[in-house]
Amino acid sequence: MTDEALAAPSPTGPAMRAPSLTGVFVRLKLSLLRNGLRQSPGRAVAYVASLLVGLLAAAGVVLALTALRGNAHGSALAVLLTGLLTLGWAVMPLFFPTGDETLDPTRLVMLPLRPRPLIASLLVASLVGVGPAFTLALVTGMVIMLAQGAAAAAVGVVALVLVVLVCVSLARAVATASVRLLTSRRGRDLAVLSGLFIALGSQGVNIAAQKLGRPDGLTVLEPLGAVLRWVPPASAMAAVDDAGRGSYARAAVGLALTALALALLLWWWQRTLTTLMTSPDSSTLQAVEKDSARRSGSGERGLARLLPSGRTGTVMLRTLRYAWRDPKSKMGWATALGAGLLVPIVSSLQGRGSIYTAFSAAALLGMQMYNQFGQDTSAFWMVASTIATPRDAYEELRARALTLALVAVPYVTLVVIGTAALIGPWSDFLEVYGLSLALLGALLATGALSSALFPYSIPSEGNKNIAPGQGAIAWFSLFGGLLMGAVLSAPLIGLTIWLHLAGLNSLLWVLLPVGAAYGIGVAELGLRVAAPRVASRLPEILAAVSKG
Repeated sequence: MTDEALAAPSPTGPAMRAPSLTGVFVRLKLSLLRNGLRQSPGRAVAYVASLLVGLLAAAGVVLALTALRGNAHGSALAVLLTGLLTLGWAVMPLFFPTGDETLDPTRLVMLPLRPRPLIASLLVASLVGVGPAFTLALVTGMVIMLAQGAAAAAVGVVALVLVVLVCVSLARAVATASVRLLTSRRGRDLAVLSGLFIALGSQGVNIAAQKLGRPDGLTVLEPLGAVLRWVPPASAMAAVDDAGRGSYARAAVGLALTALALALLLWWWQRTLTTLMTSPDSSTLQAVEKDSARRSGSGERGLARLLPSGRTGTVMLRTLRYAWRDPKSKMGWATALGAGLLVPIVSSLQGRGSIYTAFSAAALLGMQMYNQFGQDTSAFWMVASTIATPRDAYEELRARALTLALVAVPYVTLVVIGTAALIGPWSDFLEVYGLSLALLGALLATGALSSALFPYSIPSEGNKNIAPGQGAIAWFSLFGGLLMGAVLSAPLIGLTIWLHLAGLNSLLWVLLPVGAAYGIGVAELGLRVAAPRVASRLPEILAAVSKG
């Protein structure tokens, strides 16, 4: 071998530099996006539409913020918007874990990648998308609103970069730290509940917009802004305003706090990423250990020990497990519980509050009795095989109604008490509480009968809660049953109106015991009327709930 050959660098030596990971991950992000759009024309149209809507919203926000340039309360508004934006980025991976395939670093475990280059590449790739573009536009609008002078503009450029990087890094760090949860069944259940949190958040935004729409609406932001201005990354936005006012020391402190927060986020992200990619996933072993421990124990544990024996306790335990484990059932329960509490609160904050809004809790929870067999889907055949007589059907329906009452009665009690304390007057508490219990019993009765006469299927996969072709049955069942529930509650409503018109306010307390007794009686009557129809229509119910 010649000296020239010995002196030549080897193919694996320093002369062969590894390609940059940043370009690879950016191309990977674009490829995933492109391939996703190629799957179906509908998905491409939806993405383009969302992109256009996002751009229009961003343009509108930038124009609105620009119009507020020079406003005395602009700094407080920018600080609050930055805080809300950061909160949105923090919770986004928890509710939409499958929105970006690159959020799951476990897909890269088998590749020889070091944490620092990997973090830099993932961070740059995360800046590609509609979300980062909207964030950039929003922060740009806030900088334009606050920057007064060359120094403030320079600080604004630095603040713009820091805020965007903090938001993206926070989302990545949260996704990495909770990736085990997000890829599990509980994580998918959490994603199903995202619609509820979006609905609650939209109501909060609606109330805030009404408050801020007043002539002096922005003044209410000052106390909160004074606190948030020192919380990163909102401190970077406050630094822009401080620089415009000549407070360069305060501006430097604000930027330094955000830079420190970014460094800590990157450090936390690197630690969790290293731990995730070097430690085994022991979730399966833990599940086996828990199952073995459960099998080695004797008898039932927890709530199961408090339930009645026989068929009633078994059905109640099965229904509770459905509500806890099945995503569709969990979504229905969570929506009813959340909305039942939200209606009185929203009406109170809007200044149109009434204690009678507490009826929403009884109405929404009572409607959970409808389509009881739809949540069983095709597995209803196992329930049907245990029903041979109307008595068996009655016990099945009664156990399901008792399960719902086990949650609904305490919850309705708390909502009525809270509404009376928040809105008042306390003199109407007994009246509203008694009517709520009567309405709950009436809905249990009509729900049992509707489950027997108008069952429909709830698909276990996808976002649809009604199988194709059964929409009319579902709407008729819900609205018809709700109307019949109101009709069954008419005697109590008539008694209430008569007591008010006759001036017998001292006797309104009787509505509580009468309402409770009436609710129990009408629910019992509804169960007994529905039981023979369930026993005689088992094949039809099974066929209806097995579609889709």
